[in-house]
This record gives sequence, C-alpha cells and structure tokens, in this order.
Amino acid sequence: QVQLVESGGGLVQPGGSLRLSCVASGSIFSIYAMGWYRQAPGKQREFVAAISNGGITRYADSVKGRFIVSRENAKNTVSLEMNSLKPEDTAVYYCNGGPTLYWTSYDWGQGTQVTVSS
Repeated sequence: QVQLVESGGGLVQPGGSLRLSCVASGSIFSIYAMGWYRQAPGKQREFVAAISNGGITRYADSVKGRFIVSRENAKNTVSLEMNSLKPEDTAVYYCNGGPTLYWTSYDWGQGTQVTVSS
C-alpha cells in the first residue's frame, strides 16, 4: 500500500513563493508518473501539474509559467515550486500518481493547505 505525505504549505502573500513536497512510500515510485492536484473550498479537485518517470512535464493553463514540478526518484519525492502566487491558488494541494500522466492510482493523502492572502 503506497502512502503519500504532502508538506510545505502555508500562508503567503500574493506574488510570493512556496515549495511543496510529496514523499511516497513503495519501490514503484520511480516507474510511475506523479502529479499535483488541488481542491479549493466548494470546488472539485483539479489537475495542477504532472511529471512522467522520464521527466516529461504537463501543467494546467492556470499555473503554466509560474509553477515547476520536479522529482527525485532516489528519495521517492515529487516537488512543486510555486511562484507568483495568486489568491486563486488558495487550495489544499495533493499529490498522486500512476502508470502514466494524469493517473491517480493511490489513495489520497491529507494534502497540504496553501493560502494566498494579504
């Protein structure tokens, strides 16, 4: 059973930056694509960014040019560098993964709260 633990969230002013991390248990991490998703209050969970096991990346249009997804297979970690944050980025952020991009094969973790406010 793979477990996902997200961290790095917090309160930041508009225009600020945060770096989120997700650590996944299990040896299958290195061959799976991993992604970040977010859920704002009263809204459906949505795709944010993803990275394949070979390093191919995909981003939602709303974060393209501001967010960078990366992974470190040796540490079973996927990260999300978030820059130029906007109030509309406020949400709980989750990671998940699967055999290819956009898959969410694992049980969802607790997520990490990101609040962008002045």
